[in-house]
Amino acid sequence: MAQIMEIDDTFATLNDDSLPQGMRDLQELTRAWVTERSAPEILQWPVALMDRVLEGIRRQIELVEEQTGTTDPKANFRLIIIQTELERFKFLVRSFLRTRMAKIDAHALHYLLTSSAMSRLSPSELQYARKHQSLLQQHYQSSFLAQFPSSLQSLDDTNGGISMIETPDADRAVFTRALRDTDEPIYVEGTDTYFEMKRGDVFVVRWSAVKTLVEEGAAELI
Repeated sequence: MAQIMEIDDTFATLNDDSLPQGMRDLQELTRAWVTERSAPEILQWPVALMDRVLEGIRRQIELVEEQTGTTDPKANFRLIIIQTELERFKFLVRSFLRTRMAKIDAHALHYLLTSSAMSRLSPSELQYARKHQSLLQQHYQSSFLAQFPSSLQSLDDTNGGISMIETPDADRAVFTRALRDTDEPIYVEGTDTYFEMKRGDVFVVRWSAVKTLVEEGAAELI
């Protein structure tokens, strides 16, 4: 673990109520995207944020379709601005969803069999995970599992104290930045290391040590 140079908080205005809702949503979506890409496991599905963003995208698409073909130069210029902003939102949403889907692909059984992990998925992601695992099971069964004794065909076997279910690497190093001062020292499990975080501090540390802080909004991944 190493502390590195403090950097500016580019999302300092995230909770500024004076900003338009669309701008706050863009900043919040950007933060969720960066954090999701940095975390080794799927984070909680941001229900309210994604509902607002997807509804905003739908409305903007309808507006673009209605105004396409107009001969008013001012309207055309406004349309270009709307389309540019629309593409920015669409890029972030697509990348955010692809990142989460890649994690499901890598550890589908973990997310399906662990209640706390399953609760982080959206209904569509849960459906995707179940379909993905079903197809994978069928493929393995037809390829080689059918040749094994029935006792050895399970993909979620935990006999002998060894689990066949792959899980995300909770000890992977992540860059994390404190959004507020921590009340208590942070301990790194399995070591005698502990540290304190002040607002703006940036650390490279195990994900398991800061997972709770990130989920509570006391820190973010960068």
